[in-house]
Amino acid sequence: MGTLTLVTSVSGSFAAGGTAAGAVGIGSALGAPLLGSLADRRGQRPILLLSAVLNTLAVLALVLTATTTAGAGDFPLAVLAVAFAAGATSPQVGPLARVRWMSLTANADGSAPPSDPARDLDTALSYESTADEVTFVLGPALVGILASLVAPWLPLALAAAMTITLVPGFAVHPTHRAVPAARRSPDRKRQGAGDTNTSKLPWVVALPVFAMVCMGTFFGSTQAALSAFAAGLAGTEIAGLLYAVMGLSSAAAALSVAYWPRRAGLPLRWVLCAVLMAALAVLLLVPSSLPMMAAVLLLLGLPVGPVMVTVFAVGGRVAPAGRLGTVMTALASGIVAGTALGSSVGGQLAQLYGHGAAFLVPVCAALSLALLGAGAAVVLRQKA
Repeated sequence: MGTLTLVTSVSGSFAAGGTAAGAVGIGSALGAPLLGSLADRRGQRPILLLSAVLNTLAVLALVLTATTTAGAGDFPLAVLAVAFAAGATSPQVGPLARVRWMSLTANADGSAPPSDPARDLDTALSYESTADEVTFVLGPALVGILASLVAPWLPLALAAAMTITLVPGFAVHPTHRAVPAARRSPDRKRQGAGDTNTSKLPWVVALPVFAMVCMGTFFGSTQAALSAFAAGLAGTEIAGLLYAVMGLSSAAAALSVAYWPRRAGLPLRWVLCAVLMAALAVLLLVPSSLPMMAAVLLLLGLPVGPVMVTVFAVGGRVAPAGRLGTVMTALASGIVAGTALGSSVGGQLAQLYGHGAAFLVPVCAALSLALLGAGAAVVLRQKA
């Protein structure tokens, strides 16, 4: 959002701003699994410290390039390059924090075993998903306030300042010891066998990754459809406020997962919440006013947060030893890629056929999410 705002402001082109923001997303989707894999191999601390420095430099380069080359012939290419770099080097704090929670609750740090590991992990993942949702709601609002009241470059400058100060704090926090680097022993280097850190990921990991692609598609298409819906009533800027309503109820529901009964198991929780998402998404076709749409979005957010918590938990369960960082960052990349896909498809349908057609995309995404949950249920039952 900061890139979109800055580039659009200095270039006067929505196309340039949108393309630059897309470059950030593509860079993040491609760079996140690489950083996660490096964290698995070398440990979280050095990779987080390196990415914090590189990302700060990339974001500052983006600000400098955008503000100094505005109107120049090489403006799009120069900005795209540094925007891609800013996305690719983005420190993967959220996914790697989930890895730490999983290791801590699994007793990987050698501490006393938790009284209820499953409940403790659900509590931790619920908090992480709630933090994500609150960030998704407040982040764009903060960008808009700072850019409009002070300067378009300020949100990115603030992001760089937070990265270089806060990410190192997370990197050196003692909990990083719970996730030791999974380096190969000398014998295994010679043999090239039995190395869980360099072996291929099992195919079952694709289930939660594709589920996060569906989740991202749900988010992106809902945003695009809401923009078209709001444009006909009060202007596209209202779409962000409407979307925030879903984010708030989703965050609250995610936080409640820690108190849900565990007898049903992760797969059933996944499937039931995804089916409820699809059913409630159908209601998006009904409202004809902003208050009605806000009420529907408030209900729709209730199953969204729990699905995210559950899919991350399943991803941790199917990830092989020593590859948690790779899997968690792949899940985060799935959301990014899906959001871009959903925004594109939803935007095209809204342009050609109206917001009603665009609202069918989140319905299909939620149904696909339910089918993937059913597949995960079969796989986890076989593993058990």
